[in-house]
Amino acid sequence: MSRVSRFFLVTAHSKTVDLGLFILRVGISLLMLPHGWRKLKQLNDPQVDFYNFLGLGPDISLLLIVIAEFFCSILLILGLGTRAILIPLMIGMAVVVFMVHGSDSLDDKEHGLLFLVPYIVLFITGPGKHSLDYLIFGKKMLHEEAKAKLYF
Repeated sequence: MSRVSRFFLVTAHSKTVDLGLFILRVGISLLMLPHGWRKLKQLNDPQVDFYNFLGLGPDISLLLIVIAEFFCSILLILGLGTRAILIPLMIGMAVVVFMVHGSDSLDDKEHGLLFLVPYIVLFITGPGKHSLDYLIFGKKMLHEEAKAKLYF
């Protein structure tokens, strides 16, 4: 099985774990959507002062965080491309925690950390059985993995 296949591999866990992953995935996304929506509405506002990530400029930085917070959150609710779409979400929250609020107190970093930690957990575990990833990749990948075990 290739590394790409393993990256998208979705395994079924116990019923309670799969339900927990579903609730975590949908819950954290629904909490992030209003942040992304607020920033999406600011895209056409020339007076918005936004953090300049990696010197890309405030407009591009704002666009990137809108893609992460709004559009990736929608995909996370569906469980589609879960591990791939968690990367921009984790990067966005890491920038908030370690760059935007890097010298601030834990109280100021806490909000970003409360999003970052579940994103890391979901990246490690995958979306679980109640996801489009499982419907698309899970059964096929599991079948291929079982076949590969027969040959090795």
